[in-house]
Amino acid sequence: MPASPRDAAYLWDIVAAGREIEGFLRGKKYSDFQSTKLLRLGIEREIEIIGEAARRVSAEFQAEHPEIPWAQIVGQRNVIAHEYGDLKVERLWSVATEYVPKLVTLLEPLIPPPPEEVR
Repeated sequence: MPASPRDAAYLWDIVAAGREIEGFLRGKKYSDFQSTKLLRLGIEREIEIIGEAARRVSAEFQAEHPEIPWAQIVGQRNVIAHEYGDLKVERLWSVATEYVPKLVTLLEPLIPPPPEEVR
């Protein structure tokens, strides 16, 4: 079943945030990430957006797509929002460089083309 308009909007939010992360990290190394607070905070914010949007995707759509780790995505958002003192820089790097690109790749075929105003 295709995504409902509401789910599609949340999925586009996830993909857009993932692409922002990819753009922020283009040409960057782990040492850049470690030493640049502004970069880390930007990545944290985009991961938080991904988690919040994932939380809002309907249970039906989530059940139809168990290949997406919905609970882990939302869980990472909760850690950033509520347990920020326990954030590990190496974990954020891993999420941003490994898991986010995979997530974008998984979601792109599941959603309709973006609305004209987004392009």
